[in-house]
Amino acid sequence: MEKIKQLLRSSNFKLTPQREVVLEVLLENEEGHLSADDVYMLVKKKVPEIGLATVYRTLELLSELNIIQKLYFGENVARYEFRSDSDDHHHHHLECINCGKVEEIDEDWLGIIEEKVEKQYDFKVIDHRLTFQGICSRCKTKDN
Repeated sequence: MEKIKQLLRSSNFKLTPQREVVLEVLLENEEGHLSADDVYMLVKKKVPEIGLATVYRTLELLSELNIIQKLYFGENVARYEFRSDSDDHHHHHLECINCGKVEEIDEDWLGIIEEKVEKQYDFKVIDHRLTFQGICSRCKTKDN
């Protein structure tokens, strides 16, 4: 949280109580890939008077400052996750098309392809994303 505070200050933003509670909710649900509405509902439990627009503005600011990133999984709803501090920026996702559950895969199998793209197209790859869509083990078990 201290690093985020410093980043906000260096960008001339304050860590307001509203921003802090949004960050707390994101940290508490780091594996959840929450949508803005999910964040709002969880924040509202802590701070009932907070508005949806405040949550949206906070998420946009955090995204612009590269603290979090927006992801889209086969739907028109943005979901959010923290950006990695390390150069090991690649991870991928498994998305269940039945229940919507999203899991992370920490292995990066695209390194060789990334190198080929950089050489062949003289293009510096900063990041890449890969999402596998299918049926999760829980839904497969339910269907059988």
